[in-house]
Amino acid sequence: MHVAALLLASLAALAVAEERVLVLLENLTVKETHSIYFRALATQGFTLTFKVADDSSLVLKRYGEPLFEHLVIFAPTVEEFGGLVSPEAIAEFVDQGGNVLVAGNSQLGEALREVASEVGFEADEEGTAVIDHLSHDAKDEGKHTLVVAPAANLIASSKMTGGVTAPLLYRGVGLLVDPANPLVLEVLTGSSTSYSHNPDTPVTEYPHAVGKQVVLVAALQARNNARVVFSGSLDFFSDEFFTAMVEQGGKAAVASGNQALARALSDWCFKQAGVLRVDSISHHKEGEASAPAHYTIKDQAVYTIVVKELVAGEWVAFDGTDMQLEFVRIDPFVRVTMENKQGHMVARFKVPDTYGVYQFKVNYNRVGLSRLSTADQISVIPLRHDKYERFIGQAYPYYASSFSMMAGVFVFAIVFLHYKEEDAVKKTQ
Repeated sequence: MHVAALLLASLAALAVAEERVLVLLENLTVKETHSIYFRALATQGFTLTFKVADDSSLVLKRYGEPLFEHLVIFAPTVEEFGGLVSPEAIAEFVDQGGNVLVAGNSQLGEALREVASEVGFEADEEGTAVIDHLSHDAKDEGKHTLVVAPAANLIASSKMTGGVTAPLLYRGVGLLVDPANPLVLEVLTGSSTSYSHNPDTPVTEYPHAVGKQVVLVAALQARNNARVVFSGSLDFFSDEFFTAMVEQGGKAAVASGNQALARALSDWCFKQAGVLRVDSISHHKEGEASAPAHYTIKDQAVYTIVVKELVAGEWVAFDGTDMQLEFVRIDPFVRVTMENKQGHMVARFKVPDTYGVYQFKVNYNRVGLSRLSTADQISVIPLRHDKYERFIGQAYPYYASSFSMMAGVFVFAIVFLHYKEEDAVKKTQ
């Protein structure tokens, strides 16, 4: 028992050690002004390494192996990263499966602008901010840049937002995303009365973005399931905003939802929520247990895939009901929604009557969840010569015509052979 307990403890310690986070700061003061956020990460078991963004010793990998699983950048104005870190290195870090959380402000430096561009976002010009003359906090200094974003503006995914309902405080730069990019998600947008502009200059040209086009927090889930969250506001994660009371339009003050949303976004970004995995895949003929070497046309096939979801640190049965299976040759011949039996997704279908090489394909992509993509190849052969039906119901008319023709020939032969003319017989006599 003691050995087992020690083994479990060592495995748990190993799992915690693997959740390494490199935190790049504008300066060490940020560590104090955002202490609640960093303390929450440490409490969750993440190992945090704090560095100034222009530190000359910065490195993300050594001997081809990543030194960190996650990267947090709270250095909005940095113009150039130190050491071996660069926008290109951060993009490579994402390509290798690393997760990145970035927070900026109205003085966004060139380095973070390049990072945003690498992952599909675009930030407004330096000095600009999100402005909303109707939805702003009572503590605003008069420029209406302390924006209040209602929870209704959040993306419709509780996996990412944690079901936050409280209003959110935001002060920072506006983002713009490409709606044609299917990998980019608009997590939090401005209200219809918001726009992005320099608050110290008059509006003489059309703003960079207006209304719902103004994105406050954006996210990316890459094709390898690496995740990036980009917030245009560093203050969004600050102790001040976490503990602030939101006062707007003479309404009663309510606690901001910043801390709850920041926790949910971090969980999602660092793959503590919304993560799916495949435990096993099997398929067989109806009534059998083992997978066949091939299927024959018109067989009844049963396909099962066991899917688990990471919830509160534990893998539990996935409760989705909209996962589909495709049986594909070149195009899908069969597409069926699988039945969920406590995480066991089961599909039953008849194999098509066209033989060839097929694949069982599952391609599941839902907002807030990691992508599942599986493919298992199998051959479908035609019927053997002794498996075809001997008599086909639709052919009975042809059978009847054949036998009637045979009967007719038989009758004709008898009549022809035994018939004789009476006159010819008399003449011979």
